[in-house]
Amino acid sequence: MTTASDTPLPRIAFLGTGIMGLPMAGRLCAAGCAPQVWNRTPAKAGPLAALGASVHARAAAAVANADIVISMLENGPVVEEVLFSQGVAAAMKPGALFLDMASIQPREARDHAARLGALGISHLDAPVSGGPGGAESGTLAIMAGGKAEDFARALPVLQHFGRATHVGPHGSGQLTKLANQMIVGITIGAVAEALLFTSRGGADMAKVREAITGGFAGSRVLQVHGQRMLERDFAPRARMDIQLKDSCKCTASACWSATSRRARAWTSSSRTCATRWRPRRRSVLRRPSPRCSNGFMPRAWRTA
Repeated sequence: MTTASDTPLPRIAFLGTGIMGLPMAGRLCAAGCAPQVWNRTPAKAGPLAALGASVHARAAAAVANADIVISMLENGPVVEEVLFSQGVAAAMKPGALFLDMASIQPREARDHAARLGALGISHLDAPVSGGPGGAESGTLAIMAGGKAEDFARALPVLQHFGRATHVGPHGSGQLTKLANQMIVGITIGAVAEALLFTSRGGADMAKVREAITGGFAGSRVLQVHGQRMLERDFAPRARMDIQLKDSCKCTASACWSATSRRARAWTSSSRTCATRWRPRRRSVLRRPSPRCSNGFMPRAWRTA
């Protein structure tokens, strides 16, 4: 059977060596890839030089002649800036593949794919779940959106990071990541409330967790976060503002999809039944909600 270690890796550039990117790029070094690396703060990429990577001062220099360019940057605006303002897209050779593993908006991923496609460059959005521990151990869950042939091309590289699944066209990887974050965030809250509920009622929280682990309520969140709750281990790991950012993305994507559907409905019907078409007066999205910490509030809520 062919494994990831048996497959020769293409020439790879890696952009963004933060808390997730550093161990991921390190795994490529361990596989003998010697990637071309760039990070906005050069010192964070320094440890990779000792592992065989070449560290560049400019992102555009790192991607020259690369077959696959991997991005693990902070957010969508940063990805767009690096691609189109710092010259990465212009420096990539035609036929290269841009593998965006950052978590960004689905519509941003689709826009990047279209703009890169016009330059003859392929695109996959492939965000990950599993945190720094999964990045270090190569056990990340990877959700890829784009063309099937591009996913097949990227798979030998992705296998060094974890388990990859092709979930649909451009933007689908980001949609799946948002679904993942919805489930994780909701489940963490549910586990916390349920354990506290049983404790206030007089039950032993540890025994409650043990009792429900084998049933439908059993989950990775119950195992890992539930144990931390029992131990009163509230040391920070992943940043709370990242979860909030992803929650805001979910709302924004839902509002954008609803707006797009209405716009398409108007365009397709306006010529024949413009006088009969009326938008729905009410929507499940039109309800009061506090602003996110970044000041974002969906238009549907602002105008409700």
